Amino acid sequence: MKMNRDAAPKCGLLGEKLGHSYSPQIHAALADYEYRLYEKEGSEIGTFLSGNDWDGLNVTIPYKKAVIPYLSELSPTALETGSVNTIVRKEGGKLFGDNTDVYGFIKMTEHAGITVEGRKALVLGSGGASAAAVTALRKMNAKPLVISRSGKDNYDNLSMHRDAEIIVNTTPLGMYPKNGGFAVNLEDFPNLCGVLDVIYNPARTALLLKAEKLGIPYANGLYMLVAQAKRSCELFLDENIPDTEIDRVYRELSLSCRNIILIGMPGTGKSTVARKISEITNRRMYDSDEEITRKTGQTPEQLIGQRGESTFRDIETEILGEVAKQSEAVIATGGGVVVRERNYDILHQNGTVVWLQRDLTLLEDKNRPILQKEGAEELYRQREPLYRKFADITLRIGEDEAESAKAVIEALAGGSQR
Repeated sequence: MKMNRDAAPKCGLLGEKLGHSYSPQIHAALADYEYRLYEKEGSEIGTFLSGNDWDGLNVTIPYKKAVIPYLSELSPTALETGSVNTIVRKEGGKLFGDNTDVYGFIKMTEHAGITVEGRKALVLGSGGASAAAVTALRKMNAKPLVISRSGKDNYDNLSMHRDAEIIVNTTPLGMYPKNGGFAVNLEDFPNLCGVLDVIYNPARTALLLKAEKLGIPYANGLYMLVAQAKRSCELFLDENIPDTEIDRVYRELSLSCRNIILIGMPGTGKSTVARKISEITNRRMYDSDEEITRKTGQTPEQLIGQRGESTFRDIETEILGEVAKQSEAVIATGGGVVVRERNYDILHQNGTVVWLQRDLTLLEDKNRPILQKEGAEELYRQREPLYRKFADITLRIGEDEAESAKAVIEALAGGSQR
């Protein structure tokens, strides 16, 4: 659904560092108005808010509390949280502040199917997002407890809260581009039945990947982001938007922002298929072997021959760590990427992994020393369980790379995942 007004409002996102934001795509999918990113230093906030360059704003880290002194009126939710993430310029230039994160958090929890009622929830962090999460949890009859670095309940006495059933991360720890960080060890909480992380980039933080391995239901912050944006959009336009729009935009964004990662035997044609996918979808394309050559000045076969496979795998993992943290890309990996367990988290943090299968007699073994050494059948026997473990989607392809690329795109759109 697209909405139009005779005088479309000028809107945007106010924050300190916004290069990772999906907000422009979300608002473009919800309505027809200008939506810009306003990166400002703390000293610039007052001057910016008093200017006339905007009609409606979303506010993100670290200004959700800092903007309050400049506002004329606060909604009951903003007053309750002491935090603002949406500002609307009203008649006469008065600035109204609201907090749609509370609405978004509730919607995220409901969408994830995680029951919080009556349960003890540890909320990691004490900033604006934390305040919204605590308010939302209380509205859902949970028992939230804030964990901060210097408060009474902190990371040094977490053993007092081993009975926690819900963990909510509202800190930026693990957020792009500093992927991989997490504040608590989930194994220290034996009663956990839900993990929520307000971070949405990467799609699966280290915290959520751990929850996945432990079989604990989890959700990232993307649904919350879309839901709060829908509510913000209603305030900007003074119009109601059906909740079905949240699901539509969430599905579209999930599909477009996730990386498409191709794994499979050497010589399967992953690189060629990836290039075709890139052409069709306008995604950036990365070939891990080409990235290794670009960085080291040596091809994978040269590295393996001169420095050994173990050193080559170290370099491969390092380069994948940088490439796979990107979004909206298609990535062709080397055939042996699955032999390093660490690569599972690297590839899954922001991607859907597609295992391309092809008849072993059709594999190209030129410049592939490990395939030449082991032989296709023996190498497949060794790696088949690993490919199966890594794969979200398994797809058998033929010799036509263009048709194979289309098959991958259709499988992703159809959600035919394990």
